[in-house]
Amino acid sequence: MKKVAYIYDEVFLEHDTGPHHPESPDRLRAIERAIAPLKEHLMLRAPVTADEALLLPVHLCEQIEKVLYCSETLTPIDADTVCSEHSYEIAKTAAGAGIVAIDGIKNKEFDRAFCAVRPPGHHATSARSMGFCLFNNIAVAARYAQKQGFKRVFIVDFDVHHGNGTQEIFYDDDTVFYFSSHQALAYPGTGMEDETGMGPGKGYTRNVLLMPNSGDAEIEDIYRNDVPPLMKAFKPDIVLVSAGYDIHESDPLAQLDVTTEGIRRMVRLILQTADVPFVFFLEGGYNVDALGENVKVTIEEMLR
Repeated sequence: MKKVAYIYDEVFLEHDTGPHHPESPDRLRAIERAIAPLKEHLMLRAPVTADEALLLPVHLCEQIEKVLYCSETLTPIDADTVCSEHSYEIAKTAAGAGIVAIDGIKNKEFDRAFCAVRPPGHHATSARSMGFCLFNNIAVAARYAQKQGFKRVFIVDFDVHHGNGTQEIFYDDDTVFYFSSHQALAYPGTGMEDETGMGPGKGYTRNVLLMPNSGDAEIEDIYRNDVPPLMKAFKPDIVLVSAGYDIHESDPLAQLDVTTEGIRRMVRLILQTADVPFVFFLEGGYNVDALGENVKVTIEEMLR
């Protein structure tokens, strides 16, 4: 059995998005209920709060200041992306979960980690918070991992929505490979197959589009056949995963129709692609009961 850390803090429940927002605290409550039987097998860890020095390799100072301002004034960033009184500190703590994961892996305390955080992160670009995301948690972790000696970072993003922020941050970087599978013609409208990177990063971004109602077979084919050769060629030191469970058949915001067992098999395939540490970061997933079950099967596979 692998040593797996589960990184979580109740402070994430205090990011108040309002009574009808799909990215609600109930998401994490459902995960906590679902994984309760697994906790005896997990190493439970609390996140730290990432300071600005950890955010600045990823985000412009002006963006960080805007999140602080919007939290202090209760001003929405946009129609979908809102801040409550404590959102600035909570978003820094969500980014800090990845810091704890990298440190624990470097110190050989555990082999893998699941960061159960909110707000999510993969839509946040270097200059803009958007799509429910304030800071880009996985990007912050990638840059921190490189400082800790994990020089080559492979990012897998299976959220139903393209991680435009993560792609933008590393688009010209040949030390971070960004791979995304996502629903075609969905928010935010980026992630076309001809978006492959620029400059030194040309060839280090790969997008695979899925049509609505694709289901299990199509997404399993991607992770069985498309990802392994890319991983083998890139030779990563660590793999970070943007785990978006809005690919599930019950999700109200998308239509990929992947089952819970399909997610289990997909996660198993991802974990088989390289013999390196893995860190998963919670992104989307808006049917709360399904979200809990899907995170549970993910952690079960991580423990194998």
